[in-house]
Amino acid sequence: MFDKFLTEKLKFAYRQVWGFNQLGTYFKQLFSFSPKKVIAAILAIAEIFGLIIFDSALTPRGEELDLTGYELVFEDEFDGSELNLDVWQYWGTGAERGGYCYSPSQTKVENGNLIITGEYLEDGALGAGWYCGDIALREWYKQGYFEIKCKASAGGAMWSAFWIQAKHPYEAEYSQGGVGGAEIDIFEAMNWGKTLGSNAVAQTIHCAGVDGVQEGFQSRMLGEFKGKNIYDEYNTYGLKWTENEYIFYVNGVETARSTFGNGVSQVEEQVRVSLCQGSAEALAQLDPETYHSEFVVDYVRIYQISE
Repeated sequence: MFDKFLTEKLKFAYRQVWGFNQLGTYFKQLFSFSPKKVIAAILAIAEIFGLIIFDSALTPRGEELDLTGYELVFEDEFDGSELNLDVWQYWGTGAERGGYCYSPSQTKVENGNLIITGEYLEDGALGAGWYCGDIALREWYKQGYFEIKCKASAGGAMWSAFWIQAKHPYEAEYSQGGVGGAEIDIFEAMNWGKTLGSNAVAQTIHCAGVDGVQEGFQSRMLGEFKGKNIYDEYNTYGLKWTENEYIFYVNGVETARSTFGNGVSQVEEQVRVSLCQGSAEALAQLDPETYHSEFVVDYVRIYQISE
């Protein structure tokens, strides 16, 4: 009932309601006999009030990642000299939004990293314009733990993303509120240049047909969570997708849990690594002469429960 008041009367987003409900736990911790716990509680309460009032980012404070019972089923550390097209594929070739999102020329492997570059090219293969890249694994996966270690790309109108996507996550007929497939954004680094939360990433679920709604698709942004100097240092971002819930991580620490929609996806989904770009209006804020941004990936790993 109180959650309904917060959402309907005060217009709180889900993440703000979640934060409000966490306050009780940390207020209790203030009466702990442990100075460490008291200090941690004060810091957490201050951040949560920031979330409630300003919708600001949070430090991950959940359980540490535990992969007991899981085994590594896929790993690419990008040690070669070119992208392994036996396991990866380019996500098409062509334009979207303000430029050419799907350009194979923008993806390379060197010095043990996958690098996807965003830049303006006068003599690009598809014509003059903004270019970036998007790749996907050929094999599809159902459930497991998915992790990337990377440096996010700097620059406001382009952003790094690691996500999984079903065939029809935005159509109610197929998605059925997520059980028939969803888009799960394990991380999107969209906060470059913000005064607050620049070093934070968003974690979001998209699907269609939630509660029987047939028009459009529905989304839940679970929150923005802080990494460590994410544009210059490697951070890890992960998702544990189980039969019953999605559990998100930043640097091996749980950030959020969700069963948003009508339930967790029960179908195979495709893993994608993307340097995304915004609208033509957003890209117009960049300087074509000087803008050059790189999404640098150290590895992609997938684990599943041992049989």
